[in-house]
Amino acid sequence: MSESDYLENHYIHKSNWLRAAVLGANDGILSTASIAIGVASASSTVAPVILATVAGLVAGALSMAAGEYVSVSSQTDVEKADIERERLELEEMPELELKMLAKIYENRGLKKETALIVAKELTEFDALGTHVRDELGINDINEANSLQAAFSSGIAFTIGGALPLIVVMLMPLHNLVYSLYGFSIVFLIVLGIISAKTGGSSVSKAVLRITFWGTIAMGLTSLIGYFFGVNV
Repeated sequence: MSESDYLENHYIHKSNWLRAAVLGANDGILSTASIAIGVASASSTVAPVILATVAGLVAGALSMAAGEYVSVSSQTDVEKADIERERLELEEMPELELKMLAKIYENRGLKKETALIVAKELTEFDALGTHVRDELGINDINEANSLQAAFSSGIAFTIGGALPLIVVMLMPLHNLVYSLYGFSIVFLIVLGIISAKTGGSSVSKAVLRITFWGTIAMGLTSLIGYFFGVNV
């Protein structure tokens, strides 16, 4: 196995898009299922449930995509501002920046003399890139991509939200709330397994975490439907 192949197999390289996709799918399932449960708890016909679920699905997908884009873009702006500030500091006080870099390596376990040698050699090779990576903590792995995050979240929300909508359209109203509970838990379990397998983490922990909070969210929404519901 070559060095490049080895690096490509690390799960951390998937963290950005995987986080956005899992978050989007999880929100899609929970949001649309919770809306459907809340409306179904206070409705005598299925039409308002379908309408509310579709509206929640569309609005949620657009909101998720827009929110991810704005959030990641803001993060990118902050990173660019820090990089520009670092570039100016390297021009105005290179000796101080060199000492700071050496101190970083020293804190990581290198001897003082070795840390200074490493700092000098890396500064000669790529001063700005070295400081951006080792002082600011910005690298290619965690580099933000606003369009990728927005697209992943929007599509994942749509896929996740479509699942409860299918349940609403196929199941009878008299047991729709219980059907949504059951199927949504199954959907969340499957999502937990997929995310854990893709990210190389513990399947049991991922499933437990995602189903526990999902059950609470749907349960609270159902209570709101019962407390404030009038037949519609």
